[in-house]
Amino acid sequence: MTEVTTEENIAEKARIGAPSIPGLTEEGETLAPAQTAASPLGGDAAKAHSHGGGYGIPDSSRAGRLTSYRLEDFPAVKGTEEEWRFTPLKRLGGLHKDVLDGAAPAVAVEAPEQVRVETVGRDDARIGSAGIPEDRVSANAWAHFAEATVVTIPSGIALDERVLVTLTGAGLAAAAQHVVIVAEKGARGVVVLQHVGAAIVSENVEIVLEDGADLTVVTLQEWTDESVHASSQQVKIGRDAHIKHIVVSLGGSLVRMTPTARFAAPGGQAELFGLYFADAGQHLEQRTYVDHAQPNCVSNVLYKGALQGKDARTVWVGDVLIQKQAEGTDSYEKNQNLILTDGGRADSVPNLEIETGLIEGAGHASATGRFDDEHLFYLMARGIPEDVARRLVVRGFLNEIIQKIGVASIEEHLTEAVERELDAGEN
Repeated sequence: MTEVTTEENIAEKARIGAPSIPGLTEEGETLAPAQTAASPLGGDAAKAHSHGGGYGIPDSSRAGRLTSYRLEDFPAVKGTEEEWRFTPLKRLGGLHKDVLDGAAPAVAVEAPEQVRVETVGRDDARIGSAGIPEDRVSANAWAHFAEATVVTIPSGIALDERVLVTLTGAGLAAAAQHVVIVAEKGARGVVVLQHVGAAIVSENVEIVLEDGADLTVVTLQEWTDESVHASSQQVKIGRDAHIKHIVVSLGGSLVRMTPTARFAAPGGQAELFGLYFADAGQHLEQRTYVDHAQPNCVSNVLYKGALQGKDARTVWVGDVLIQKQAEGTDSYEKNQNLILTDGGRADSVPNLEIETGLIEGAGHASATGRFDDEHLFYLMARGIPEDVARRLVVRGFLNEIIQKIGVASIEEHLTEAVERELDAGEN
């Protein structure tokens, strides 16, 4: 693939210190009063549940996006909005408009004994501690979830084993799901969210890192072919804390992941990685957002995708906002897509907004293409058949993400899953 690296303001919607009009969105629409809307818990709970940086700032194009716990504050989705323009709404299973009264995927947790696992009601104080819904689908899930699963790694604990949270769908009635993951002060561990079975589900995942915590969260989407999954995963990063967030999307008819990382104190680090492999007819969409609202924080985003088959479709939109108070920021985002057959389409849109020049660095890159003929020629010249050579190229391309997980059993599982995807493409 030919890669073009952009270090300045040349992305489709990138802005560096661009002027804006208070009270207006990117599309020029007037913001509703719900910019600081109340929580469904009411009164003081709304204020208590507004944490992190970047919420409801009307003079910043990305940070000024409407956020609210209340479904009624979000207008009906038309598909022309910036955040929905790539999503086929007819395939969304009603997650943006229907009552989500189906049974949520069943939750099973395997964890070391030090980890606390709880099932809590909507009034639990930890719910809402990492983020506020940013779109109608997420707000719909907030309006309709009945209970939440809370996984807590206690202060000072360094886990030797991973925590596995398996979410198993058992039907195609639209449902809501809520998961909270907390790494207390100085805690270290790996949490894997494995999504399997058949489901139509809107999911909110909140991830809270207290000061000095070091957490890896891996979210695997291995749904059945007819499944629909929209997942808002919001991360709040404390002082000197580190998050490695890895999204792997393989199964499902339509999967839409929207990971958000917000720095709540200086010195934090965020690594957002993703791997997706779309087959014929699949729509796999990823929208990352990193909000640098604190000084001296570091972020690195790398997403890689492969496509094969007619009408295979992938979308990656990467937003990075460096606010004026975020001096000393070091940020980079990159997306690469490999198209294996005719009939696929990959959209890649990196967006970078910088409101201060006092940073260590910021940049982005995007590349989409077919097999590199030189790589294939090099392998085939050494006696490797073309079909085997193509497999080697794909393995090497995607393995960069797989090896970042750091859990041997999960890495082996995903390597085998990629092999199955390649097998399916040859049949």
